[in-house]
Parts: sequence; C-alpha cells; structure tokens
Amino acid sequence: MQAEFRAPRRRTRVQEEYEAPLPVIRSPRERTDLRAELINQHVLVCHPDHIQKIYSQGYFGKGVLSRARPDHSIFDRWEPHEGSLLPVVSGSRYEEMLRWAGAAVVAQGLDDKAVSQILTRLSQPVEMEVVRREAGPGAEGGLCHHTETSSSYRDPDPDPDPDPDPDPDPDSGPLVRGAGFVLVCDSKVGGGVREVRRTPFSLSEYLQLSLEEAFFLVYSLGCLSVYLHQEPLSIIQLWRKFRSLRPDFASSYAAYHHFRSRGWVPKGGAKYGVDLMLYRKGPPFYHASYSVVIERVDDAFVGSALRPFSWRSLAALNRITANVSKELMLCYVIHPADQSEAELDSPECLRRLKVQDVIVSRWVSSRERAEQDDI
Repeated sequence: MQAEFRAPRRRTRVQEEYEAPLPVIRSPRERTDLRAELINQHVLVCHPDHIQKIYSQGYFGKGVLSRARPDHSIFDRWEPHEGSLLPVVSGSRYEEMLRWAGAAVVAQGLDDKAVSQILTRLSQPVEMEVVRREAGPGAEGGLCHHTETSSSYRDPDPDPDPDPDPDPDPDSGPLVRGAGFVLVCDSKVGGGVREVRRTPFSLSEYLQLSLEEAFFLVYSLGCLSVYLHQEPLSIIQLWRKFRSLRPDFASSYAAYHHFRSRGWVPKGGAKYGVDLMLYRKGPPFYHASYSVVIERVDDAFVGSALRPFSWRSLAALNRITANVSKELMLCYVIHPADQSEAELDSPECLRRLKVQDVIVSRWVSSRERAEQDDI
C-alpha cells in the first residue's frame, strides 16, 4: 500500500522562475565537471559557478552563511558610482571592519608598526580607474561579487607608487587582500564625504550538500566529482566514506533516492524533529508537504529502530507536524533478511532495497463522532 500524496500548498509572491529541475546529462560530451570538497565530514561546493548550477537546478544543498539560497552578503546596500556598482558602508562601520582586519593581522605575529602601516595603506581613497582595472571586464557592474576567503591578510598595494600594479605579487610581503571595494559615506564631515576604499576582508558563501545529496549528484546524475585532499573519490570510495561517517547511510540514501525519483525535493528535517522534509518543485515555490521519519526493517517489518518511538513521542511528533500544516510520513527501508554487511559496502546493495511509505494520521474522537452522525 502506497501513501496517498496530497496537493502541496503553494507559496504566495514567488519571485523566482522554475528552471531545469536537475542537471541532466544527455550525452558524455555534455558532462559538466562540477566539483565539491569533502572537508571535516562536510561536502562543500566552493566555486561560484558550480554553486549556482547545483542549487538552481534541483535546489540541492544550502548556503553555509544563509538559511537556504547561497546568496549571503555582508553588505546591505549597493549603489552605482561612476559606472560601477559598489557596496555602501558608513564611516563607523568601515572603522569597525578595519579593527577586525587588524586583529586578524596581529594574530599572524606582525608587530604594531607593521599592522599600522598595513591598515593605513588599506584605508586610503582609491581612484575609480584602479577599481575598474582590478575588478576586470568580466565582473558584473565592474566588480566581482564572489570572493575567496584567505587565511592570511595581505596589503593590496605594497608599492608606495600611487599607481599600483594591477596584478600584485601575493608573496611580496605582508599584504591585506580584501573582497574588492566599498563606498564609504562619512556623515560626520560637513556635507558628507563619499570615498572609494578597499574592503578590509572577504567572506565567501559556500554551498553545503548533505551526504545523500552529494551521492545522488555523483551516482545517479553523474554531474559531480567529490575531492578529498585534492584527489577525486570514485563512487565506491565515496560510498564507503559516507558509510563510515554515517552507519545508516544506506537506508537514508535509499529513502532520499526514492523521493527524488518521484519528483520531490527532500531537505533536512532536523528543525521539525524528523529526517526529511518533502517539497514539491522546491522550497521557493511550495511549503513542505510531508515530514518524513526513516526506519530500517527486514522483510517481516522487524528490526532495530533507527528512531525508537513510544506512543507518547509519536503522538507528540504528529501533533507538532500538524501544527505546522504538514503530514507525518514513516518511510520504511526494507532490507532483505539474507543481506550481509559485506553487501552493504557497495552501492549495488540498493538494487535489493525496497521503500514503503505510510502516512500517520491523528485520530480525533470528536471528528469521528461527527462523521458517524452524518452517516
């Protein structure tokens, strides 16, 4: 018996268009080399173009600095200035950013004099010709919005010559390298002073994929490569690595693959005390319809529960789910009784797994009596 999926609730005021649902490859020549890194047990996509493709085509992952879409920026306001689009900060805010950058440089072991020189050079006004030359022609609006985070701060202009080299040598001394340029508006000075200065530091928005999302992109769609220590992992290596990180990975991935193949967008459900939340098309278009709890069982629906429930805890979870206008679903991943642990060491084991959905409905006595009276 399969669960009966109900029509989802559509969000109002949607500002986004629905593009290609998945990065499907029609031929080997169309293969896209999207890349992710396995860092500290997390799968991160760092390249801005790869982030955009992976998230927009299927809504995989979330921004490490954002609630969902990876579009975080430390700047709230942007204004056009002499043909370029620049972030705007107040003088006091810029001074605060300088203090943060100074603390980071001090942590590298430089003396006070060197730190003072670096921050003084950094805060000098910059001509727009320098902005256009260093931003390059490929940057939108004259500036590149995506930046790289560096563990060290470097001065962007170590040469005292007022016409800096557009391609400074990053190893030519203690330099401070920022995200780009900002328009500093100091209202304390009469009439307000607006100067273009360098950004003291940069923050990069990365895309974090769940283990299930990463393996789906690698194994099912073949559009992603996951690297560990600069070496790409094969499918079997990735499967074993993920199983070492999460012993229940075979069951959780089988459930994820099941829902993806049925057109749903599964996202993490820890916020609601469940394993997955199911969205139609994607979170920008619809509210989540189902809260999913994944359970592993054998052919006789017997097995050690991944999430043991008492009647009280199940009723509480069902009530929470109903209060946020969703339905609770139990997803049983059925493992054959004769399946060994050695078989689970390869993704080939997925061929023998089955998935069964069950909707949990809360029984309300007053509603039951009303229905009986109507009959």
